[in-house]
Amino acid sequence: MQIIRYIESLHDVWNDFVEHSRNGTFLLKREYMDYHADRFADCSFLFMEGTTYIAVLPGNLNGTTYHSHQGLTYGGLILADNTGGVLVLKCFELLLHTLKTTYGVKNLIYHTIPSIYHRYPCGEDLYALFRNNATLVERKMSSALPGGKALPFKTLRKRGVALAKREGLSVAETEAYAPFWTILTENLIARHQTTPVHSLEEMLLLQIRFPKEIRLVGVFKDSVLIGGCVVYLCKEVAHIQYIATNETGRNSGALDLLFDTLIHSFYTDFPFIDFGVSVEDGGTVLNEGLLFQKEGFGGRAINYDTYEIKF
Repeated sequence: MQIIRYIESLHDVWNDFVEHSRNGTFLLKREYMDYHADRFADCSFLFMEGTTYIAVLPGNLNGTTYHSHQGLTYGGLILADNTGGVLVLKCFELLLHTLKTTYGVKNLIYHTIPSIYHRYPCGEDLYALFRNNATLVERKMSSALPGGKALPFKTLRKRGVALAKREGLSVAETEAYAPFWTILTENLIARHQTTPVHSLEEMLLLQIRFPKEIRLVGVFKDSVLIGGCVVYLCKEVAHIQYIATNETGRNSGALDLLFDTLIHSFYTDFPFIDFGVSVEDGGTVLNEGLLFQKEGFGGRAINYDTYEIKF
């Protein structure tokens, strides 16, 4: 078995592998990973058995720590259909040996891909983590539901939908990223003293690169944007990346109507809709109000887990 560090000449090989893998999404293609290449020292790998690529690993170095990948929501080994458990154990053995002897790495931070994003069962890396004495160091609880098969809305959410309809609100896809980013940024600063992970310019760049996968769905009152969400359309999951509304939207049930439309109209053909995490500080703090809202729409828990292996 060989381990090969990614270089630009392998761009098409990498993307083709991710496209046909069991658990890859567009976030793991190079056009998405490399938008913030200036912030992370890329150290991604490809694994070969004979002349066949069997796995790729998005990753970056940060001092003596290796992340898979620090700038992504999830990462870990991306696997081919025929890459079974024994080969994955060998990949881990070779990876750990290479990181330690060639790069002087002292610990590996491994971000797993939640199973709802898998095109086909793909839990071999979790077994390999167990076999290598990995420790769970972070668990971020998200809320998801099966597209077209959601549990009934709770009464409070139904009332919000009814209010939005009485107020004449409407929901539609839009290109109004700038006004949405203003709403989003104001919300994050006011509530969390932070700003969006992506700047407006970065999101516009990614949307140009992935026009079919990245969508903005807006809520409008009298043709004025009052809220909305950025949706990442992966093969198996419609993932809500950002969501926000202004005061007008909060007072008129905008988000209730938005989620009602996403769940019961726009994304019924997706196996899952993922509303995103409701935790802070790596999962140690639960935002109960946010969780209450998502559970009111029928969302139930999935987890984004991170493991550490110390050498």
